[in-house]
Amino acid sequence: MKLGAFSISLAVKDIHKSKDFYEKLGFIYKGGNIDQKWIVLKNENAVIGLFQEMFEGNIITFNPGWDGNAQNLEEFDNVRVIQQHLLNAGIELTSKADTQSEGPAYITLTDPDGNNILIDQHR
Repeated sequence: MKLGAFSISLAVKDIHKSKDFYEKLGFIYKGGNIDQKWIVLKNENAVIGLFQEMFEGNIITFNPGWDGNAQNLEEFDNVRVIQQHLLNAGIELTSKADTQSEGPAYITLTDPDGNNILIDQHR
């Protein structure tokens, strides 16, 4: 099963302070919109998203169909295929993708320790 690009999505209190902090750690702005209170930063292979007032808690994020630079992969496992694999393995999903749809979709689940996981396909 190919989950795609990995990143961590951080729920931050002040996106400007957080951006400044992570840039001091060597992260570079890669995308997003700070006026909408979300941005993506990268340092080598490490990718973090900063999100203010969008969700509670941090989220482990995977993006099927993307590499670590948010570039489209030629071959990838569709989120709906991943969803079926997880359901067959007995993993409970907190939200499911519509299996009758195509293109962008996402699923969410929680690991045994309460960590939220987002599998978010953008294409």
